[in-house]
Amino acid sequence: MSTIKNYVQLIGNVGQKPTITNLESGKKVARFSLATNENYKDANGEKQTDTNWHTVVAWGKTADIIEKYVTKGKEIGVVGKLKTKTYTTDDGNQRYVTEVEASEILLFGSK
Repeated sequence: MSTIKNYVQLIGNVGQKPTITNLESGKKVARFSLATNENYKDANGEKQTDTNWHTVVAWGKTADIIEKYVTKGKEIGVVGKLKTKTYTTDDGNQRYVTEVEASEILLFGSK
């Protein structure tokens, strides 16, 4: 049961080319946005699409795969967990950032 306490599965399209960073520690991190779409009919019966944007972060071997195979517009599946970070701006306001930390990715379609 503990494996589903913080568990996220998303299928969507990559919003821009992933940013790859090689850290001084030797670790690699990939960061990109992922758009997920939900379709529904409004009160008039017309089809509507609601798009949500998610920031995805991946480390190590997962980042290596993203660097090699993931491009803007590619449909992928992401499995991971949510991470929320807080920081204070220069003017003293506290901000929150929620990201999906990917542990697995699934590549759809052709190369």
